[in-house]
Amino acid sequence: MTSIGELNERSLHRALKERYAVTGSETERVVDGFVTDVVAGGRIVEVQTGSFGPLRNKLLRLLDAHPVTLVHPVARDRYLVRAAEDPALPATRRRSPKHGSVFDVFAALVSIPSLLAHPNLTLEVVMTVEEEVRTPRERRGRWGRDWSRVDRRLVDVVETHTFESMADLFALVDAHLPETFTTSHIATAMRSSRDLAQQAAYCFREGGVIELSGKSGNALVYRRVT
Repeated sequence: MTSIGELNERSLHRALKERYAVTGSETERVVDGFVTDVVAGGRIVEVQTGSFGPLRNKLLRLLDAHPVTLVHPVARDRYLVRAAEDPALPATRRRSPKHGSVFDVFAALVSIPSLLAHPNLTLEVVMTVEEEVRTPRERRGRWGRDWSRVDRRLVDVVETHTFESMADLFALVDAHLPETFTTSHIATAMRSSRDLAQQAAYCFREGGVIELSGKSGNALVYRRVT
C-alpha cells in the first residue's frame, strides 16, 4: 500500500516527503503492515496530495498506536507549464489566475472528517507555489480538454497551518458567522464557492462543532455546538 493519492502528483509528493524527512528519520518504513512516508522520532508523517479517502483504513490502523501528521499541500499560486505539440519547441509557462486558500483542505477532508477528532492525528496544510505540468492530447468530444495534467512540482513553501481538531479549523471562520448561519454565510466567510462551503459544513457537523438548527426555505440552518 502506498500513500500517494494520484500518480500524476508524484513529484510534489516526493518533494514534500523530503522536506519532512529530518536527520535521523526513516522513509518508506513498514509500520503495522503499511508503508509510511516518513517516521521521525516515533511520529509518522503521511503526505497526501489528493483526497483523504484512500488513507481512511490506513489511518484507522496507525492512529491506534502511533501519532500521525497528515500533510496536505494547497497551491496558493500555480504556474501552468505546457509542453508544445512540436517536441522541438520549448514549453510555455504562465501564471494561473486562480489562487488556493487553506479552506481548500475541506475538499480532501470531507471523506474523513470524524478522524480529525482522534488525539493522535495532526493535520498540516502546506501552502505552496507549484508548477502544474501539462501535455497536449487529442480532444475528446466538443468540450473535452486538449491537455492532460501529468505532474505537479513544488516551487516553494509559503506557510504551514497546523490543526489538532475540527475546532481549530472552525476558528478560522467563527468570528465571521452570525448566531445561526447557512452554507451561504460559510462561503462568504471563507471567500469560497458554495460547493466548498457545503463540504466545510459537513466537516464541521461531523466534527461536532456545529449542529442543525432548522431550515430557511430550502437552506439548512446551523448553529454552534456549545
